[in-house]
Amino acid sequence: MADEATGEAAAPATPRMQNLTQYVRDLSFENIAAQKGFVSSEGKPDIKIQFGIDAQQRAAEHYEVTLKVKVESEIAQTPIFILELDYGGIFQVQNVPQEQIHPLLMIECPRLMFPFVRRIVSDVTRDGGYPPMNLDQVDFLALYRAEVARRQAEAAPDSAPAQA
Repeated sequence: MADEATGEAAAPATPRMQNLTQYVRDLSFENIAAQKGFVSSEGKPDIKIQFGIDAQQRAAEHYEVTLKVKVESEIAQTPIFILELDYGGIFQVQNVPQEQIHPLLMIECPRLMFPFVRRIVSDVTRDGGYPPMNLDQVDFLALYRAEVARRQAEAAPDSAPAQA
């Protein structure tokens, strides 16, 4: 658009993302070892960590992003504890091209939320009677790329032409 009075073109709107709120959607800590009276500290625990990310549009410019973390700990195939955390955030996204919204929600939003998730996991494991678990940094860009590649690989056999 041109400003008719000055003849200058209007500057494009600057992309903007604002974190409106963050919150614990769901939290579960099951202290299996304490419930069953298993108190052996022999051996190093095997810890499995899974991450999941979900994003939903809630209003014209508002999106809810959920970072899901599941931690399972066991020693010699004996479960010690299970921690499940769904941590949500509401983000306002303005002036971002449509094709860039999905990567923004699935990479940048979880990156901003992760320090809070890390603290919660540390506090809950400590309060559960174990040493605080400090999650390593997560490369959300690599997770996003892996998920995109996985989906493309799943779709590839369906789109391959049939051979006679």
